[in-house]
Amino acid sequence: MLRIAVPNKGSLSGPASAMLHEAGYRQRKESKELVTVDPDNEVEFFYLRPKDIAIYVSSGKLDIGITGEDLLIDSGADAEAILPLGFARSTFRFASRPGAVKSVADLAGRTIATSYEGIVGKYLDEHDVQASVVHLDGAVETAIELGVADAIADVVETGTSLRNAGLEVFGEPIMRSEACVVRRKGAETDDPKVQQFLRRLQGVLVARTYVMMDYDCRAEHLEKAVALTPGLESPTVSPLHNEGWVAVRAMVPARDAQRIMDDLYELGARAILTTAIHACRL
Repeated sequence: MLRIAVPNKGSLSGPASAMLHEAGYRQRKESKELVTVDPDNEVEFFYLRPKDIAIYVSSGKLDIGITGEDLLIDSGADAEAILPLGFARSTFRFASRPGAVKSVADLAGRTIATSYEGIVGKYLDEHDVQASVVHLDGAVETAIELGVADAIADVVETGTSLRNAGLEVFGEPIMRSEACVVRRKGAETDDPKVQQFLRRLQGVLVARTYVMMDYDCRAEHLEKAVALTPGLESPTVSPLHNEGWVAVRAMVPARDAQRIMDDLYELGARAILTTAIHACRL
């Protein structure tokens, strides 16, 4: 039975469970449940602290897990990301008082407060910067005002909380992160159960990214219409009862669907429909 680690709380938990449900796996009904068995799919899910998942996976006790790429790197665990999942995206940046620190090189000999000392330490080593790193579990924005640090390193989304604390970002992003599937380094790569699990998640990602588009168009306009909707391999084209008309079906990127519908209409296509894709295999 495949043993998989899933985040038990936080911003990763809900989206991870939702994706697994869409992929056809049974998920826990109560947040207090720590283990759920899905006998139909021969999978056992363990709900763990997101920060601990990479460590459990690297130990070999669990086969794979879902966690943040940032948490994977910060843990220092002997594990690797094998599939990005497209949610829980974040950016890590340095910040300090305006003008106090202008570049990463200026951090040499200074103190940095962060909740992610593994990520920061790795970044500083890669840039050959010698600085002290202080671990704080949260609210790192106050570290500078209280004299604990000269700069901070934290997740930055809009930057509002930093500006409210009188801080500004500097330098390039430390890293960009998102949720991912992780496994132990050196683990068997062709395990059929793992491969099936990955195919299901990839199917969910495709289903979320694309919609199915159907429309009717004049045969003489088909080449131009197909250029707008090439599909993954090629679209399905069928003759209609009315001579000179064809029906076309193709997968199109969801974010471009409205624009494509406008262009098809201008081309003379009619009965243009889009439908959601609930599952997919490529």
